[in-house]
Amino acid sequence: MPEMATAHAASSAGGGVLAIEHRQHRQRLIALALLVIALLVLPLGLNNYTQFVVNTMLVYCLVALGFNVIIGYLGQLAFASAAFFGVGAYAAGLSMARLGLPFPAAILVGAVSGAIVGGLVGLPALRVRGHYLAIITLAVGELLRWCYVHMDSITYGPGGFTLPPMHVMGLPLTDRTKYYIFLLCAAIAIGMTSMLLRSRFGRAFAAVRNNEQAAASLGIAVRRAKVLAFAWSGLIVGLAGALFAVLNGRVSPESFGLAQVLFHFAIVMIGGLASVLGSILGAVLLTGAPELLRNFPGSEEVVFSLLLILVLFFLPRGLSGLLADHFPFLRERLYRGGRDA
Repeated sequence: MPEMATAHAASSAGGGVLAIEHRQHRQRLIALALLVIALLVLPLGLNNYTQFVVNTMLVYCLVALGFNVIIGYLGQLAFASAAFFGVGAYAAGLSMARLGLPFPAAILVGAVSGAIVGGLVGLPALRVRGHYLAIITLAVGELLRWCYVHMDSITYGPGGFTLPPMHVMGLPLTDRTKYYIFLLCAAIAIGMTSMLLRSRFGRAFAAVRNNEQAAASLGIAVRRAKVLAFAWSGLIVGLAGALFAVLNGRVSPESFGLAQVLFHFAIVMIGGLASVLGSILGAVLLTGAPELLRNFPGSEEVVFSLLLILVLFFLPRGLSGLLADHFPFLRERLYRGGRDA
């Protein structure tokens, strides 16, 4: 009899957990459906300038997502996002300006170029880590920027270059059309990244982040996991760089310096490490905040710094952690029915 009671209690507890998970899944689907509807109708109420700002938010959502794969999920202190961002922008821009490729093909070229550079940059991560890896990746970014400035015959030098006119089905590419293209790219990238992070590769990233030696002892290919994470990060951030070039219609070296690295880092830290939702929240907040402070000269840097300090002290898991505490269905998990990522 005691055994039957214990089994019944365990069955009831298991049923309760399944019911909670089912309810949270339904809440996620409802929230996602409402978000999709809102995003599809959003451009109808925006002027050209606000539309440009929203397009910029989509670009930096991708930047933060790719950067978070390395610094959040893999746990590597690597600041290569500006390098991938610049490679994607220059690869896409030059393929249009010099090779005459249409912009959809150029976007693919930018993403693939970012992935290739990402895989190469990941090689030093096999031997060094921590501050040494941070310095190496920063140096790679500055080396690439030096190439943009001095390889005039290829990159047009320090003045940069303007992209040729872009068209969709014979019509000029407007900011509203760019929005829907960017939104499609962002949706695909977010969906594929989420699938990757929930696969055995994503769990390998988390294992390497927590303890490399323990991960290796469990049969996880640590070296492969690191190179894959860097290559995937390069793919997503390179895609963002290509969209950045399309958005502005111009590419120049000053867009890919150390300030860009600090901006990417702040987005991820404020939004939340190891969080897809945090990447989106941080990008939307830090891209939109300067527009709200435009009428207060000099306040942008102060507010930006205070926000970063407050989040690091009082919200170590970022805005996504705060939301997940109040709305459990927003918690992201690498294991079905398991612990948070």
